[in-house]
Amino acid sequence: MYITLSDRPAASPAAPVAGRRRVAPVVVTLGLVSLVTDISSESVAAILPLYLTAVVGLSAISYGLVDALYQGVSALVRIGGGWAADRGGHPKWVAFVGYGLSAVARFFLLFSTGLAAISTVIAADRVGKGLRTAPRDAMISAATPPESLGHAFGVHRALDTAGAAIGPLIAFAVLWWIPDGYLTVMVVSFGFAVLGVALLGLLVPDRPVVERRQDRAPVRWREVAQPGLVRLLVVAGALGLVTVGDGFLYLALLDLGGFAAHWFPLLYVGTNVVYLTLAVPVGRLADRRGKAKVLIAGHGALLAAYAVVALSLDATASTLLVLLLLGTFYAATDGVIAALAGRLVPDELRASGIASAQTVVALARMASSAAFGALWFVLGPQQALVVVGGVLLLALPAAFATARGLDLDAAELP
Repeated sequence: MYITLSDRPAASPAAPVAGRRRVAPVVVTLGLVSLVTDISSESVAAILPLYLTAVVGLSAISYGLVDALYQGVSALVRIGGGWAADRGGHPKWVAFVGYGLSAVARFFLLFSTGLAAISTVIAADRVGKGLRTAPRDAMISAATPPESLGHAFGVHRALDTAGAAIGPLIAFAVLWWIPDGYLTVMVVSFGFAVLGVALLGLLVPDRPVVERRQDRAPVRWREVAQPGLVRLLVVAGALGLVTVGDGFLYLALLDLGGFAAHWFPLLYVGTNVVYLTLAVPVGRLADRRGKAKVLIAGHGALLAAYAVVALSLDATASTLLVLLLLGTFYAATDGVIAALAGRLVPDELRASGIASAQTVVALARMASSAAFGALWFVLGPQQALVVVGGVLLLALPAAFATARGLDLDAAELP
């Protein structure tokens, strides 16, 4: 009934084996698209927490609401993006719409000065991200044999994270040479966003994940809700509720007094360099040892990051250690959860399965950001992290017990 991508490796003796660590060309191309797009988004994201709190003058509660918007708006459309990709069978063009919307949002950011206008533009940008993420990941999954998914997603995330490291470097350089040069950062951001849309439209082939049939039934939740995927959603959602946004941790480190405010964008660079370094080896580890185990272990690294900040150790040492731990957390979770979710549903529902997992994580982190902002306001940064870290410590054993066996479920799914 369904025809898979023509560039998906065939199960024959001549096909590349996982040990050769080769990935399909489309994976690299999509990685380049993500690289330039992340330069665009992260150059702005790197200045946003400091800009909103130090320049605009928002309180911790207000910043928490903005960060919740940044984290969660994409969740409102991710399932829609996955459904559209599965229904139409052409995920490239669904992703293209998402990348294009984000580019348009970057343009209007140039003229947004008030909090309400900035929030609206951020929301539009996140809607674009929500539309593009699942179709893009579905193309990666469809072009890769199951035994190499962790590696393929690691390669993509490494390229993606290279852009996430370059973006804050550009923001830092601009603000170093041009005091209050926020508009210049936004102009550069817009230029890279347009480049990402062009690369996707011109270089990524329009190869359908499955052949569309006129009598094909709409995607239904009961078909997507395989038992293994539901267990993954429960685990991912619970852990997402105790995942504090990077901006809060960076502001807490700034509060410790280990560096001057103009160095703030480089914190994002440090985290992303670690992520970039570890994405491929951790992806390979997930392929060998189990994606669910690596996912839970990644949240253990996040717990350690909370502890470092809460203990108020030497400011410089704390900063370096937190960046290392956060990079490890993202390497063990971001691509790994997409690789696992894509194998817990039938092939023709891959985008919807990935979108479901990403939606749950985004919504949970949205709620976490809003709640943590209030907790910070009441208790202060260190005490708030103690509370959240304590809950995460209790949640990890339960999450491990629930996620146990998910890799076997993925292997057994026809």
